[in-house]
Amino acid sequence: MKKYDHIILGTGQATGTLLGRLISTGDSIAVIEKGKVGGSCVNYGCTPTKTMVASARAIHLARRGSEFGFEAGDIGVNYPKIRERMNGIRNGSSNGLKNWMKRTENVDFYEAEGKFTDDKVISLGEEEITGNNIYINTGTRPRLPKIEGINNVDWMDSARLLDKEDLPEHLIILGGGYIGAEFSQVYKRFGSRVTIVQRADQLMPREDKDVADAIKDILLDEDINILLGADAKSVTQKDGIIQLTIEKDSNEEVIKGSDLLLAIGRVPNSDNLGLENTSLKTNERGYIQVDDYCRTGVNGVFALGDVNGEGAFTHTSVNDAEIVLDYLFGGERAISKRIPIYGLFTDPPLGRVGMSEKEALATGKKVLKATYDMSRISRAKEMGETKGFAKLLVDAETDLILGGSILGINGDEIINMFAAIMHSGIQCRNYRRVVLVHPTVSELMPWMLDGIKEAMEKEA
Repeated sequence: MKKYDHIILGTGQATGTLLGRLISTGDSIAVIEKGKVGGSCVNYGCTPTKTMVASARAIHLARRGSEFGFEAGDIGVNYPKIRERMNGIRNGSSNGLKNWMKRTENVDFYEAEGKFTDDKVISLGEEEITGNNIYINTGTRPRLPKIEGINNVDWMDSARLLDKEDLPEHLIILGGGYIGAEFSQVYKRFGSRVTIVQRADQLMPREDKDVADAIKDILLDEDINILLGADAKSVTQKDGIIQLTIEKDSNEEVIKGSDLLLAIGRVPNSDNLGLENTSLKTNERGYIQVDDYCRTGVNGVFALGDVNGEGAFTHTSVNDAEIVLDYLFGGERAISKRIPIYGLFTDPPLGRVGMSEKEALATGKKVLKATYDMSRISRAKEMGETKGFAKLLVDAETDLILGGSILGINGDEIINMFAAIMHSGIQCRNYRRVVLVHPTVSELMPWMLDGIKEAMEKEA
């Protein structure tokens, strides 16, 4: 049995970060991947979807030419060319990581399915390997809903949709979360009819109602059909037509479409790792249990990225790897020390950091709230991007920011500024004194504090 200093199981975004530090030690490293190198981010998540978002935005802006003083004529959508651009970018990233591993002397890359046969032994079919340290980085996969007939229709997840060569005529999206919202706008701008079916009474239930309602209005303005409080009961497919039966307001309704996208959440890839042969524990949802340093219950075995349930984003996966490297080589990073931050990449995008308003109020703190409409910001008006608003939540006692939501042009970038402020413990009175570049959207963020007031429960 071959023994390694380090074994990495899976090639999601934590893997590249681990390799960047481990390779330089000269230690022996094995990397195991049965699917596409790079994980969901590179192949079916961030890289391809944001490439599609960029194409959709360019098309949308061209159609708005008259607002800016020019006429572009009829805007034709070349979907094969859009996909060609997307594939070129995502395949380049995947192949780059794969080639890096293959040409690195102290890395052995196994294109195989790895399963545990003991706490620190992994089977690769007929071969077994063991390692001093093992890093599980196997990610998640889409959740399949319990709907009558779902196994008898050609449903798609985000991966299958991105691999689909032709543009959907009518895309039905089951789920009104982040994936559903992003894809709905992208494919509507490409020319598809789009219907979102959301079981909850609110789009994006994790967000505050004011934020969710603003996003809903943005999508409705682009003629995206949104059905809230709609429970999918059954689905059939005949002659290429998907028929989804829903129950809404105690009435049944049948929605017909060409394609069905499932976007109702994800489940961890932990059930096919042979964990029953180990001392590793999973919680009731299947996520591998870890402590503040991504350590499992087995010495030298770590679980990183989405499979540990401590984050669902590329940046949290990368941070998991940094936490593990700090643990191995000295440092202070820990899961409990990071501030939640993420983005929704609709147009305009949503940037979110820290607590939502309802989360902040639930702490029992005296919470102050400041809001500022994008329509009041000169730079947003100059760019013709006045949809959305910014919201900051502040602890009245400490004068520290508890959370922020920036729904508007460049909101996905501006939110990083607030993450740095929160991490550094900068009080709002000091942030208000900072001089920022004019004309920008971010320059008005300190000014919103002039109108700060106490947040009330009924407003959350």
